[in-house]
Amino acid sequence: MDAEGAAADAGAAAGIKGDWMADEKDCLFCKIVRGEVPSCKVYEDEHFIAFLDLYPANKGHTLVAPKKHATGLLEIPPKEAERLVDVVQKVARSVKNATKADGFNVLMNDGKAAGQIIFHVHFHVMPRYGDDKMRIGWERQIYKEGEMEEYRRKIAGGIKK
Repeated sequence: MDAEGAAADAGAAAGIKGDWMADEKDCLFCKIVRGEVPSCKVYEDEHFIAFLDLYPANKGHTLVAPKKHATGLLEIPPKEAERLVDVVQKVARSVKNATKADGFNVLMNDGKAAGQIIFHVHFHVMPRYGDDKMRIGWERQIYKEGEMEEYRRKIAGGIKK
């Protein structure tokens, strides 16, 4: 089953219909935070929650999310994003140790074009093994002459210090 189908199944199991992913009231992760939908929590504090993915890439695949609803990373204040990454690191260390993984991937999909299907910001912590079948890939591109400098200039110029 693909991730979108898995999310739809989880939403349907929770009694959520329609465009359930973008609205805080109907957001699957917000329902998990409020205790309206069961989850298999591995971490929780005042601001963040981490729970096992219902359809893991590998067993131990864990989702880490802020409790406060935000659809994407750019909606989160910088200090909260910093704390979120601290929790992701704690969870990743525990996932790697508990699963005896050789490594792990940390992944975030932000926006529909990036593959986000549950519109509540979250990170995936996925244990990895040398012989697993999980693949994350993309078709590599090559910059034309002058393009790399053009992109560097645009991106660097947009970063606020």
